[in-house]
Amino acid sequence: MSETRSDGELLRAVAADADRRAFEELYRRYAPWLTARMRGRCADPAVVDDVVQETFLAVWRGSARYREEGDVAGWLWRIGSRRLIDVLRGDGARGRLRQALARLRHRDEVSAEERVLAGVEHGDLAGALVRLSPELRAVLQATVVDGLTTREAAVLLGIPPGTVKTRAMRARRQLREALA
Repeated sequence: MSETRSDGELLRAVAADADRRAFEELYRRYAPWLTARMRGRCADPAVVDDVVQETFLAVWRGSARYREEGDVAGWLWRIGSRRLIDVLRGDGARGRLRQALARLRHRDEVSAEERVLAGVEHGDLAGALVRLSPELRAVLQATVVDGLTTREAAVLLGIPPGTVKTRAMRARRQLREALA
């Protein structure tokens, strides 16, 4: 029976020895999770698949180095979310239009992250989050949950940075009022 290696051991093996088996195990552990999470941010499955592949290519090639700070999932999410922003930024207006059309096609589908945010069961926070408009909730997801900067959130959401700041301020105010 083989021993299961930790995430850190797998990453060290990939970085030091270009260990293909370690890389494949890491991919099997995290690619489905990263794909599902990216689909909550981008409705275009082809873009999501490309971003996930680019994320793991960065790990394999060593252009993304894990410094053993925080968990591996968070590290992969940061790489992937930045790659997604780069893709969307590179597409410009055409990419934003494609995103808008994909959102319209899937507007009745709720992302996993929206379900998680809506399901928070600490005090009245769940109710307060549910009562936020989707636009305000999206800004909170991007800036608070995903830890993106205002500029990154603006690119991801396809809105100006000033709008991100305004919506974040409105969302915080509404949450404070609801929880007061």
